[in-house]
Amino acid sequence: MRLVMNEPVEGMEGPYRRRWWALLVLCLSLLIIVMANTALTVAAPAMTEDLGLSSADLQWVIDGYTVPYAALMLLLGAIGDKYSRRGALVLGLVVFAGGAVSGYLADSSTAVIAARAVMGVGAALIMPATLSLLAATFPRAERAKAITLWTATAGLAIAAGPLVAGALLENHGWSSSFLINVPVAAVAIVGALVLVPPSKAGHHDRIDHVGGLLSVVWIGALVYMIIEGPHFGWGPKAIGAAVVAAVALLAFVLWELRHPHPVLDVRRFTDRRFAGSNLAVALFFLAVFGAFYYLTQHLQFVLGHDALDTGLRMLPLAGAVFVGSALTAYLTPRVGMRWTVTAGMVGGTAALALLTQVDSTSSYGDFVAPLVVLGVAIGLALSPCTDAIMGAFPESELGVGGAVNDTSLELGGSLGIAILGSLLGTSYSDHLGDAASGSGLPAGTLATAQDSVGAGYAVAQGVADKARQLGEQAAQTTDPQQAAQLRAQAAQLAENARNMADSVGSSFADAVAHTSLVGAVVLGVGTVLVAVLLPGKGTPAPAETEAEEGAGRERERSEAR
Repeated sequence: MRLVMNEPVEGMEGPYRRRWWALLVLCLSLLIIVMANTALTVAAPAMTEDLGLSSADLQWVIDGYTVPYAALMLLLGAIGDKYSRRGALVLGLVVFAGGAVSGYLADSSTAVIAARAVMGVGAALIMPATLSLLAATFPRAERAKAITLWTATAGLAIAAGPLVAGALLENHGWSSSFLINVPVAAVAIVGALVLVPPSKAGHHDRIDHVGGLLSVVWIGALVYMIIEGPHFGWGPKAIGAAVVAAVALLAFVLWELRHPHPVLDVRRFTDRRFAGSNLAVALFFLAVFGAFYYLTQHLQFVLGHDALDTGLRMLPLAGAVFVGSALTAYLTPRVGMRWTVTAGMVGGTAALALLTQVDSTSSYGDFVAPLVVLGVAIGLALSPCTDAIMGAFPESELGVGGAVNDTSLELGGSLGIAILGSLLGTSYSDHLGDAASGSGLPAGTLATAQDSVGAGYAVAQGVADKARQLGEQAAQTTDPQQAAQLRAQAAQLAENARNMADSVGSSFADAVAHTSLVGAVVLGVGTVLVAVLLPGKGTPAPAETEAEEGAGRERERSEAR
């Protein structure tokens, strides 16, 4: 048996014998690029302290990965279709690992942001390649099951990222959350060469480079606007990005409508199944990433769990994703994707509605039910949508199909963190301003506390430290009157610190409840729209039938010969 798998999947007479092992490699590749974002939510506090990051620096450490990731997927997916899908996967893993090494060695905010951007480029190669190779490797009869496992892996990665980062931070620095990606990427590269058959479109016209570049411009500008505006204000940068995104999107649509071989045939969005599936993916990840953003902060800052404990407490979400995935594999063929996807989105709305009950007395037990419901909802909703999106593309455009699915996911996630994250910050600041108005804190100190929940607790800790110092001075003072004064000041400061900490916790809890309400309304409205768009059971999908797929593969084999 040859060490490297060189027989193209298009040239095989029947299904590839080791396709399930190949799926394991694809899922492993998916795992590390999703975990790269979720792990950072746990590693961020240590990174901020070590590098002295401002809130703007930290935001761009997180989003420096997202912008190239979202912007490049469509173009790189098309390039992978034309030249080599497995080659795109391997190259992406190499680039991703190189960025991770750079992040491990980084000693400044600029270096970390640059490393994250390189990892984002690698992820933009990897993500569509995993889906296109999955679709090319599996016969259509098994494709839905394989996509279900792929989706379950994405859900697992959302919860596993904080757990892995937390375990590493127990004995290592924040940079270890970068370095852990390198051996995993190395294993995935070897697995891709040994187990994943090479694949590319048997016939593919010249790449629509103009359309591809326009897609990079409008998606990149849109994501930049989503990040810049809500977090840093609607100044010239955000408004300029919005204008660029609008103009480039219009130019992209007009160009693609006129081009004989567009990088993405935008007419596909007139198909209800395709449009509804993309809308469902975007809205669902808006809710999931937004909720994940503030849940991890609440567990760490308000409830006081360390990084590892926070990761462990997210595990109910991961387990529930697998339950939801098993349910969708059973239900979708029987009741149709409209009902399965709608049920998942209703579940997501219910999970956010449960989070509106969070208050200052909430414990971890109050979060278990929302996490479980959200996990089941992810498993129910996403697999049928991904299968429908991939099924809308012919075999020659599977990389583009994967990129469309993943771009919807990334845009939704970016919107979730930007919009719900911005709303969370504004709500927290307003609540804390009201709660601490009579605390006696200087205006500048209170403004610092209002910047974020972490900053709020840092201010409270600073007041407590000053109280402790005064208490120590009182113990060393021989003058009884002066000692009494110092003790009184220390007691007052200690009381102020406790009140400040209580105000920060209650203000953040109120902000979580308020933000969850908005998220539930948005997802609820989206659920109605998706239910209207998606066709009912029995409506034929635009995808090829098994016979058509077989004929398509035979044409590709003939052209390859």
